[in-house]
Amino acid sequence: MTSEEDGPDKPEAAVEKQDDGLDLARAMTRASARTTPAARARKRSKTWQPPRGSSSRVSGAHADERDPQPLDTTVDRLVEDHGWDLELRVHGVFGRWTEMVGPEIGAHSTPESFTDGTLVVRTDSTAWATQLKLLAPTVVRRLNEELGHGTVVVIEVLGPHLPHWKKGRLSSRDGRGPRDTYG
Repeated sequence: MTSEEDGPDKPEAAVEKQDDGLDLARAMTRASARTTPAARARKRSKTWQPPRGSSSRVSGAHADERDPQPLDTTVDRLVEDHGWDLELRVHGVFGRWTEMVGPEIGAHSTPESFTDGTLVVRTDSTAWATQLKLLAPTVVRRLNEELGHGTVVVIEVLGPHLPHWKKGRLSSRDGRGPRDTYG
């Protein structure tokens, strides 16, 4: 070999290449990547296509079901789909109890629950429990005007939460006798 052959101007044919198999593996990987179904799908997906099942029409200047909807319409549809209409109306009455029954009765009573046409109301004294039992038909009529005919069938009136006399392990089962004059 001459000194000219060892220089930078060496012809490519004369350059010895080490063939360790990496070049061959890279070439095979590139070739298989071009021909796989996933590669072909990637090439096709570069152009936009409408989703399957949707119409190919575009939204215009007129109202469309794909346009943004007002919040009240969406919430009304959600309430109707889940059957929450009656429950929401009843809880609305709970929130406006004083307005519905009047300030005097509302100050001394609170609704507790509503199930199957029965409204449970708790009063703050036994005297108000008796008074509300007498006014129950009037209150039922007023609530049904607001909620719809036949929604409230019965009002169950409960007196105040009474203290219990069972204290300690040596107390009697009967307590201290009837105590119906609280309040």
